[in-house]
Amino acid sequence: MSGTSARSASNSGAAALSGAELAVLAARFEGIASKMGNTLLRTGRSGVLNRARDFSCCITTKSGDLLVYAESLPVHVLGADMLSRSMLEVHPNLKPGDAFLHNSPYHGNSHAADHVILIPVFDRDEQHRYTMVCKAHQADVGNSIPTTYHAEARDVYEEGALIFPCVQVQRDGIDIDDIIRMCMMRIRVPEQWHGDYLAMLGAARIGERETLALGDDVDWETLEAFDEQWLDYSEGLMAASIGELPELEASALSVHDPLPGTPTDGIPIRSTVRVNPGDGVIEVDLRDNPDNLPSGLNMTESTARAAALIGVFNSLDPSVPKNGGSARRVRILLREGCVAGIPQHPASCSVATTNVADRIANATQQAMAKLGQGIGMAEFGAFFVASSAVVSGIDPRSNKPHVNQIFLGGTSGAGGPYSDGWLTYLHAGNGGMCHVDSVEVSEHYQPMVVHDRHIITDTEGAGWRRGAPALEVEYGPSDGGSLTIAYVSDGEKNPAVGVRGGLDSVPAWNVRRKPDGSQEPLPQSGLVELQPGERIACLSQSGGGYGSPTAREPERVRDDVLQGIITPARAREIYGVEISEGGELDLDETARLRSKLA
Repeated sequence: MSGTSARSASNSGAAALSGAELAVLAARFEGIASKMGNTLLRTGRSGVLNRARDFSCCITTKSGDLLVYAESLPVHVLGADMLSRSMLEVHPNLKPGDAFLHNSPYHGNSHAADHVILIPVFDRDEQHRYTMVCKAHQADVGNSIPTTYHAEARDVYEEGALIFPCVQVQRDGIDIDDIIRMCMMRIRVPEQWHGDYLAMLGAARIGERETLALGDDVDWETLEAFDEQWLDYSEGLMAASIGELPELEASALSVHDPLPGTPTDGIPIRSTVRVNPGDGVIEVDLRDNPDNLPSGLNMTESTARAAALIGVFNSLDPSVPKNGGSARRVRILLREGCVAGIPQHPASCSVATTNVADRIANATQQAMAKLGQGIGMAEFGAFFVASSAVVSGIDPRSNKPHVNQIFLGGTSGAGGPYSDGWLTYLHAGNGGMCHVDSVEVSEHYQPMVVHDRHIITDTEGAGWRRGAPALEVEYGPSDGGSLTIAYVSDGEKNPAVGVRGGLDSVPAWNVRRKPDGSQEPLPQSGLVELQPGERIACLSQSGGGYGSPTAREPERVRDDVLQGIITPARAREIYGVEISEGGELDLDETARLRSKLA
């Protein structure tokens, strides 16, 4: 137990809990969050939820601090405190049975496509104790075009999404039908949306029920003491981890590719990290970045903060809990009206959870890598090519409209100081939490055929710890129909970079393949109409490497060759490792090659 925890226990009048008691109660709360997530996974209507698992469930304290979560997307939950606090601000007279729908990018949410259900939990004396938070990406939110990522929207009006700034949707546990009718009239797949809404509501109510049972089982005073002491304990671990770093200021730049509404050279995102080990504090300064753009790529305050925290947490001791306590030790400096800061209405933030957010995380962990060996990470591969597109149209099998985001694969994992890049990481803000779609299930639910999905050899960001290799995916419409594809690709001009001597990844790409076998490059964003017989193919980018490739253990290089990740020629030319046709290491030749490469 840290000293700060003991002080909090004294201030609250509660006895200090033992380490075992903290661990047990943390596990109990995490179990509640897991039950919320399992409920949402099993009852969600859209493939975004019941197959890809693009949702997050967490619990915040009565004051809004992030307490616990389970199997959630970092870009979702690391801003959950802003959601709960906006509820407290907008609705100061909360009552049991209340529920709120929130998706406003200007009031603490990530972006309009993430609908959030907030349910305050009260004890038997009707004191507000916790807030259940269920956030789920939607297949459609009423955008002016059939995608929840409108990169070319010049403002929120052109974006077109329905915006709900923490509006009440239940009173005394009963739906307020006005909001439901609005969504059913505006959203392209109303029954699908309503099913997801009910799933989110049910998940949050499960969390409420289980928290009430925990309060009755343990007693509310003990739980209040746990809240304070768990967050203080987490803060103490974070301060100790920062205390082991060198005192230094470092900056790094990560550049998003140019798209309509952005500068012709792209969007430069700079993160300046200042480490004060004596105080146990890290400062991340994002103010030296461009103003809001006439584009959907602007950050929200929630995603800018979350992305900076992702870059910091990725660079430190992984055992530190990621919650409101550890976040106290990270000071994030943002500027109003900044593409990487706090948006000014009516700036569109349609794509705020992915593209520029990933560049913030990448720049931050690049800067952290400059602190020394064993710190920071390389860049994750950019998001998102057509393998993660929103597909829509009229399903010829039912003659009904369909809209859904597919998750056919994204590698992108970056090399770090301890491990190679995660093969199915998807992108920095996702943290590897979304599931990869089954080809057969995708073909069952959408009128499409997946023709190819495979890892491409020799595409990893080479390094002492390499990035994940790239992935190629190809698909098209089935049954002689057409298919509308919407995506916002990055990394074609600015691929993920390596750090500390690691090499960069390969660029991303998207092409249209025609029935006659010819192909044409596609723009990096927008809507693509695939006609019968046409296909779209793409390369999901690899991650950058960490450390010099010639420092990689020869045994690891041999394993990469045997697994088909690299060829023997690349092992020789880049890693300086000689491997025979039978897969045996030639250590003498390896020593000669590495001496030459050095």
